[in-house]
Amino acid sequence: MPTKFLESLGGKLAENWAANILTPAFVFWIGGLLAWVWRFGQKPLEDWLKLQSESLLIAVMVSGLLIIAVSAFVVQRFDLFILRFLEGYWPSWLSPLLFLRRWMIQQKKRHFARKENRWQTLANKKDKQITDEELEEYVTLDRQLMQFPSQPNRLMPTKLGNILRASESRPFDKYGLDAIICWSRLWLLLPDGVKKELQEARSNLNTAARFWLWSLLFIVWTVWAWWAIPAALLGAIFAYSWAVDAASVYCNLLESAFDLYRLELYKSLRWRIPINPKQEKELGQQLTIYLLRGLDGDRPIFTPLKEK
Repeated sequence: MPTKFLESLGGKLAENWAANILTPAFVFWIGGLLAWVWRFGQKPLEDWLKLQSESLLIAVMVSGLLIIAVSAFVVQRFDLFILRFLEGYWPSWLSPLLFLRRWMIQQKKRHFARKENRWQTLANKKDKQITDEELEEYVTLDRQLMQFPSQPNRLMPTKLGNILRASESRPFDKYGLDAIICWSRLWLLLPDGVKKELQEARSNLNTAARFWLWSLLFIVWTVWAWWAIPAALLGAIFAYSWAVDAASVYCNLLESAFDLYRLELYKSLRWRIPINPKQEKELGQQLTIYLLRGLDGDRPIFTPLKEK
């Protein structure tokens, strides 16, 4: 009975072998096994395996898959914490990091100011005065500046943090809508296809953050193999680059959702539809306050409900 049970359980886990193998958790534990073999050689492992019964080997395999699955589940609970850490939201108890955070933000401010000044210089040139090289530089700078929030006091210490902060800022800059306050309401109004695209993009971003944490944890295998440190550093660099690219895709979709569906929020709340950009910013700011704290006056007047 135990053997049949283990075989059945192992079969169920093996059905999802591809999903298990392609997780950072699997890479982490296999890396640990390779580090152990590097330290002690493969002969002790081969000798031990030869001495074990089939049922015990199945139990070991099932246990290994369970360890991978459980550890992956536990680390996944830290997705948001790790993502915010990579953005630059560092806890107060890490006082050396707070000093580093302030220094990095100052560097970002100087970097942002240089790019913006150069962009303004190129933008003020007439078309006939700008060279092809300057035009290419102008386009590059324009794309890079889009990865920064519009207000210097909202800059974050990391590139990832600035990309995400910029996506939070633009709905307010354009429409007067605070993305943090309005997003959960707007999400409920989005079509299923749009939600799916956003969920996939966010999942990719979370996976990159998770891979970064697993890469950092990989350092523990230095007790058996010196190469665990460079492997961990390379993995962390790759994961951060992956997170930056994933954040760019996610933020473009997030901004597009506001661009295309923000009026659905107005309609659902019976808010007056703006007729020009200036009025939209004013109404958008009022709507943000209404959602955050509510209003108790006789203005604005809600639009009538449509009869079905």
